[in-house]
Amino acid sequence: MEVDPVSLPLASPLSTATGTIERREGFLVRLEDSPGIGEAMPLPGWTESLEGCREVLETTKSVVRKRGLDAALDELDPSETPAARHGLDLAIADRHAREAGQSLAASLDPSPSQSVPVNATVGDASPEETAERASAAIDAGFETVKLKVGARSIGEDVSRVRAVRDAIGPQPEVRVDANAAWTVADARRAIDGLVPLDVSYIEQPLAADDLDGHAALRDRGVEIALDESLRDVGLDAILDAGAADVLVLKPMAVGGIRRARTLALEARQQHLDPVVTTTVDGVVGRTAALHLAASLRIERACGLATADRLADDFAPDPAPVSEGRMVVPDALGIGVDPSLRR
Repeated sequence: MEVDPVSLPLASPLSTATGTIERREGFLVRLEDSPGIGEAMPLPGWTESLEGCREVLETTKSVVRKRGLDAALDELDPSETPAARHGLDLAIADRHAREAGQSLAASLDPSPSQSVPVNATVGDASPEETAERASAAIDAGFETVKLKVGARSIGEDVSRVRAVRDAIGPQPEVRVDANAAWTVADARRAIDGLVPLDVSYIEQPLAADDLDGHAALRDRGVEIALDESLRDVGLDAILDAGAADVLVLKPMAVGGIRRARTLALEARQQHLDPVVTTTVDGVVGRTAALHLAASLRIERACGLATADRLADDFAPDPAPVSEGRMVVPDALGIGVDPSLRR
C-alpha cells in the first residue's frame, strides 16, 4: 500500500463549517500487490483533519504489511476517520472489480444503471442572479436545481425560489439546502412559502441532532432530507425518530463506498430515498460515487456534478456531465488509471 499526498486547487473558495478553503488536499491510496486506487480527501467539518488522515494512513500501511488489507480496513473507525477508511475501502473495491473483469458499479450490483441524473447547484445569490443561474442550468440539460438557503431571511429565500420557478417553469425539480440554519418555527414558515412553489425537498433544515424537530416537519407538503444528521447521529437514530424522507450520502464522510451502499439499502428498507453526493472530491472519489449511485439504480438526481468546483484534477474526467446526466464508465474498476501519480 502506497499513500501519496495530493493537492487540488479550487476554481473558487469553498465555505465550510470551519472556514473557507482554497484547495482540496488529501491522499491517493494505491495497492502494491495488484492494481487498485482509492482517494482519501478529508473535508474540515465533515471528516477527520488532514493531519489526522495522514497519521492513520501511515499507521495503516504497517497493519496491511503485517495482517493484510481486510484486517487493516476493519481497524478503521468510519465515525472517527471516514476519509482514511474511504481511501482504503475504495482501493480494495477497485482491485476486486478489476480482478473480476467488471466496472466498480457492476461489481457492487449485477444490473447497475448506465447513467445517473445529477443536479445543478446554483448557490446563494439575489433573486435575479439565482434565477439566471437556474435558467442556465436548465438550458444546459439539467432537470434538477438545488438552491442554498438559510443565509437570508425566510421571505428573501422564498422570493429567490419564486424567481427560479418563474424562470424555469413548472417541470424541473427544485430543491433547497438550509445547512441546519433554521429553527423549527423558521422551517415551518419556510415550508408554508415553499409548498406553492413545488419544492421537492428541504435538505437539513434544522440542527443535526434535532431529530424530533425534523420529524415534526414531515408531511407538510415538502420532503425532509437529512445530510449532516447522518454524520452526527447515525442512521439508526434517524430511522427510530422517523425524521427523514430522503437520506443524503457522502461516501467520503461515512467511511467508504461499500459502507455508503449498506446505509442506502438499509434506508430503502425503511422507505427513505437515498441520494449520493460528493464532498468536492477528486476524479477518483467523484467517479466512485457515480458507480455507487449507479449500483443503487438511483432515479433521483444526485449531487455528483462537482468537477467544475476544481481548477485542476488528478486525471481526465471519465464521466463528464452531459444533458444533466453522468454516464458510468464501463472500463474495469473505477475507470481511472490506478498507477497515476501527482
